[in-house]
Amino acid sequence: MVTASSRSRSLARQLRERFVSLSVPMLQPLRALIEARLMSLADAAASSSEMQLRRDAWLEFKEHGEAWQLATAKTWQGALSAAAQSASSSTFQRTDLALISYDTVEYQVIASRIALSLLDSLGWEFSDLRQRLLYLDDQPDLNSNDVVRPEALMQLMMNHWERSGLARQTWLRVHDSAVAYMTDYMLPVYHECNHFLIEQGVMPEIQLRPLVKGANSAQSDSELRSTAAAHSGVAADGDTALATGMASRQSLSAPTAAATPDEVLQQMRKLLQTKVAGFVAADAPTEMSKSLSLAMEQPLPAVLTELEHQGGVPDVASLARVSHALRQRSTELKSNANSDSERAVIEVVALMFQSILAEDRLPANIRVWFARLQMPVLRVAVGEPSFFDSSEHPARLLIDRMGACVMGFDASAISGGALEAEVRRVVQVIEQYPETGQRVFKLVYDEFQSFLSKFLTEKGATQRLVSVAQQVEQKETMVIQFSIELRNMLDDMPVREEIRNYLFKVWAEVVAIAAMKNGPQHPDTLALKKSASDLVWAASAKPSRDDRARVIRDLPPLLQRIRQGMNLVGMDAATQEMHIKSISDTLADAFMSRTDAIPHARIEQLAQRLSNLEEFISDGDVGDLQLDSDSIELILGIEATEIEIVTDAGVGGTPSPKAVADANQLALGTWHTLDHNGKIGTVQLVWRSARKQLNLFAAADGRSYLMQAGRLASYLDAGLLSPMEHEALTARATRDALSKLDANPERLLK
Repeated sequence: MVTASSRSRSLARQLRERFVSLSVPMLQPLRALIEARLMSLADAAASSSEMQLRRDAWLEFKEHGEAWQLATAKTWQGALSAAAQSASSSTFQRTDLALISYDTVEYQVIASRIALSLLDSLGWEFSDLRQRLLYLDDQPDLNSNDVVRPEALMQLMMNHWERSGLARQTWLRVHDSAVAYMTDYMLPVYHECNHFLIEQGVMPEIQLRPLVKGANSAQSDSELRSTAAAHSGVAADGDTALATGMASRQSLSAPTAAATPDEVLQQMRKLLQTKVAGFVAADAPTEMSKSLSLAMEQPLPAVLTELEHQGGVPDVASLARVSHALRQRSTELKSNANSDSERAVIEVVALMFQSILAEDRLPANIRVWFARLQMPVLRVAVGEPSFFDSSEHPARLLIDRMGACVMGFDASAISGGALEAEVRRVVQVIEQYPETGQRVFKLVYDEFQSFLSKFLTEKGATQRLVSVAQQVEQKETMVIQFSIELRNMLDDMPVREEIRNYLFKVWAEVVAIAAMKNGPQHPDTLALKKSASDLVWAASAKPSRDDRARVIRDLPPLLQRIRQGMNLVGMDAATQEMHIKSISDTLADAFMSRTDAIPHARIEQLAQRLSNLEEFISDGDVGDLQLDSDSIELILGIEATEIEIVTDAGVGGTPSPKAVADANQLALGTWHTLDHNGKIGTVQLVWRSARKQLNLFAAADGRSYLMQAGRLASYLDAGLLSPMEHEALTARATRDALSKLDANPERLLK
């Protein structure tokens, strides 16, 4: 390695400064996300003691969260100096033999666990950045306290969590949501840092990549895992699962935090195929054994029937009885199964539903209805191996959609309402048709989607805003379509540039507004359409005396219609006068022109086509809509104070393809954390236009946000809009089941 020059040291310092400057802004939205998560937990149904603990955690974070954020930011910035790094390292790496407190060790475990998740997500980005820094520093390895190391960064953060007076259990309540957010945020940070060094000519291409990975990144991972393993022996009570989860990461089949739902399914299939003789995941349906089929026809566990008749919100004891009853039922079914494959599927589905029933963010009454889906889902999983092939299986999609809409709700807010009634109806339909497999799940999934689109917008204010948004999209779409068609019609006609621009930029909007308000064939709309052809003819050359006389005669009513059109779109008087003057000057020039005139037959043809303009346009002609706040006020006729318009206008950067794809895939009913103009809140996606150009989010405080597609993708890219749940319900349940089976595969066949 070349000896590091002063330029190399300067670049290394600049890189670390850039890394910290990019990382620090993560803390404020992270703090907002944690507070929102704690608040939702505090509002969720639970035992009285648990609800009090959750509320205490929320109040604690409200009081100390800002101090933690500021202290962490200050320490990250201070860690840039060698002295600061040396000082901070004493917290977690001691060279003396003094005893380390139990809490300090526990925070090391948490910091190591977060760093593991980050390393799983960062992949080559951290490995490449590490190699480039080693090149610049002329060192065999990074300092253990180097701020670019995920473990160093997270240890500093958790150190201040403790110092700020925040309890360890408070972090554990939000760990999954916080880590998911941080992994999403930090990957672009490391990518940008690599890009910065590449631009400076530092190792544009890293040679021998497999060797680098094996010698360095693996070493870093092994060090971190060793630290975690060393501390796992002191984990106690509620943290036992933490240590177990860290140990399970070392297995080839255990799911990683960065694995996608389909990757988790692939790992599940691999485990089943490895551990279960004769298990083959395939598209072809399989026939359930007769003994198992008869066993599944037995009535529901008595506790489920009792709770259905009882009504209201089940308590914690009732949920425990449901979970126990389903576990017993699964054991009985396994004893009636005729093959290892059937027994394995029964166990996997049972573990998935145990995870769903333990999800305290689901209202208790909804969890009971979900419990009744275990047997129908089991029938599908046994008979249709495709259940283990794709996260898009209808049974999974249905549970995920219903869960996403109620996640975090207080059970009392759902009980007896339209949403619970629809979930109940869906479950009962599935129970009535147990033999139809995924067909019935697909049917009720489509029905639930249809219900959701109405349910989310049935409130008076939201319904009105959706109607307005639909009109906005219709108006903007028609403007674009009319403008494109006008360009096509005038393409080969000798029309002055001033008139062309006026027709494309002003008159297309006039015709669109008139068509939307009055209808495309209304007399007023037809008169405005004809004005376009009249203007084209009036602005062409007039070599004959008769034509000039006709222009003089028709000009006053034409200008009057032009003024009426501009009034229709709300144009101010000064702008109108500017356009009228431009048109008048153009007509005067044309009056004296000696060039060839446009034949009357062409003008008549243009007028005829304009009168039926809507017949010649299609959605394929439309690009991005150009919206502004005035669009809504123009349609409403009043100031739009209930809705925030977040348009693509003025946005310089282009969102990443992944963000665009994610924006198009956002599902109705899902909840998100929105940071808009410095105000952070929780919003629900309640409506999306047919062309997916407009998205309406409703906040709990009555505010609504109409967000254009491009801006939505940009907000996702920047982390200003973040889903409350980063993983679907069944994906998380499958991940939990896989972790348990990886640790105890023998349970599959027992």
